[in-house]
Amino acid sequence: MNRVQHPVENSRNGGPVSRSWWIYRGTGQPLPDIRLADVLPPPPGWRAFDGGPVLPPVPAESAETDRRLGRAGRTTSRQDPHDIDMINTALLLRRPLLVTGRPGIGKSTLAYLVARELGLGRVLHWGITSRSTLRSGLYEYDAIGRAQASLGRGPAAVPDGDGTAEAPPEGGTGARIGDFVRLGPLGTALLPYELPRVLLIDELDKSDIDLPGDLLHVLENGSYDIPELVRARHHESEARVFTDDPDTTVTVTDGRVRCRAFPFVVITSNGERQFPPAFLRRCVRLDVSPPREDQLAAMIAAHFRDQEGRHDDMIRAFVERSRENGGLATDQLLNAVFLRTAGVREDDGSWGELLEALWRELSGAP
Repeated sequence: MNRVQHPVENSRNGGPVSRSWWIYRGTGQPLPDIRLADVLPPPPGWRAFDGGPVLPPVPAESAETDRRLGRAGRTTSRQDPHDIDMINTALLLRRPLLVTGRPGIGKSTLAYLVARELGLGRVLHWGITSRSTLRSGLYEYDAIGRAQASLGRGPAAVPDGDGTAEAPPEGGTGARIGDFVRLGPLGTALLPYELPRVLLIDELDKSDIDLPGDLLHVLENGSYDIPELVRARHHESEARVFTDDPDTTVTVTDGRVRCRAFPFVVITSNGERQFPPAFLRRCVRLDVSPPREDQLAAMIAAHFRDQEGRHDDMIRAFVERSRENGGLATDQLLNAVFLRTAGVREDDGSWGELLEALWRELSGAP
């Protein structure tokens, strides 16, 4: 059996590409003994923000990262230098990274790769639908729960971040207005953290036509107001609200949130619609190509222990089928590898039919 070659991108002198200005290296592995705060240059003056007070470190990477990337420390393949250039450009300029490409080639994976390598903790994920609005990304307010609480039928005081319960406001029922506010992924990303949070805005092209334009003000100014808290600020200037991170609360003062480190924002699109020029002007744009054979091999090695080099024939067949069918998703390859490792025999006559079912083209044709 011929082995898949694992080429390394080379510079003109024949060595591996590694630009001196890169912070993110595209290795998929955590930076060893390096703090991002020590190597990340200050932002441009027009992208500097002064929110505060600075919040504690963010939650560590979640099981979702392992599910998408495989366990840290397993075999990975270096990304293309151009892709790494654009990722670092967005990181240094504090601008959103707009990632386009056909479905299933790993656009959203970029957010998790950056978070793991740079040690930026749990990725905030905002999956876009046709009903998504700017407010749903920033925060949600439970008006019905608040009304019930005002009539004495609501919840008791909600524990604060340190485990103690806030005292009710004078004349209140035991619940504060902050108990009914939960920040969304975008709203949480714009909290005043010392280091950037990683925010994935997934499949923006599914949104209502107005959402890209609505995002402009927030992404340009790095701040937003919560009107319900603004109206209550004269009798409750500080509100303890929930965030998109599990079991986490923060204090919002006077109903305004302002970031300190602008988040690293990855916006994905399948290219199904055009975005307004004003929106595109504020983004760093990256068009992702389908993964190479060596990248697919590294993906399999990351998800399946002790399987490196055992599925090169399947990788080649997958790449050929993908080319013939106008593009397949990488998880279609992972599904086939899993069946093979689970003991499905390729000589029992059904393997070809299984591959036909698993590797069906994504155009929607029956």
